Amino acid sequence: MRWQIAIGTLFLAAASTEAGLAADPRYPDWPCTQAKVPEISLTAVWAGPPLDDIKDKWKDDAKVSPLVSRLAARRTSLDDAQKLITEFLGSPATDKATTGKLLFAGLFDSLNAQRASVMNGLERITRKQREAADKIRSDVSALHALQGASPPDQPKIDELNNQMVWQTRIFEDRQRVVKFVCEVPTAIDQRLFALGRMIQQEIE
Repeated sequence: MRWQIAIGTLFLAAASTEAGLAADPRYPDWPCTQAKVPEISLTAVWAGPPLDDIKDKWKDDAKVSPLVSRLAARRTSLDDAQKLITEFLGSPATDKATTGKLLFAGLFDSLNAQRASVMNGLERITRKQREAADKIRSDVSALHALQGASPPDQPKIDELNNQMVWQTRIFEDRQRVVKFVCEVPTAIDQRLFALGRMIQQEIE
C-alpha cells in the first residue's frame, strides 16, 4: 500500500515538473513542448499570388469547396492530393491562377480551423489533468489519514486505494494521448505548406 502511495506521489510530482518546463506564460494551459502558435502565418506556407481579392469566395464555388474538404482531410495522401490538384487545375477550361488561389484560400481556412480545434482540445485536456492531479493528491492525503486511524477502516482504505489507482491510470493514459496529439499541429502546418507548393507549381 505504501509503495502504491509513493509511486502515485512521485508520478504526480514528475508530471507537474514536466508541465512546468513545457509551459508558456502566455498560454498556461498549453501542454506541449512545442511553442504554441495560435494561427498559421500565410506567408510561411504560400508564396503564390496575393489572396486579398478572393477572401471567402471559395466557399461559394461548387467545384472548389468539395475539393478543399477532400484535400484538407488527412486520410487523403499527399500523392493522391497531387493527382487531384493536377487534374483539377489542368482542365483547359480552368482559369488556373484564380482557381488555384481559391483552392489554397479554402485550404488555408480549413486547415487553420482544424489546427485550432486540435489546440483547443489539448488545452481542455490540460485543465482536466490539473483537476485529476488535484483529486489524486487529495486521495493520497485521505488514504494516509485512514491508514493512521486506530483502528484502520480497511474497507474504506481498499476502496480509496482502488479509486486512486484507477484515477492515476486515466491520468497516465491522457498524458500519452497528449504527447501524440502535440505533433498534430505541426503535421497540419507541413501538410498545408506541401499543398500550397503543389498548387503554386500548377499555376506558375
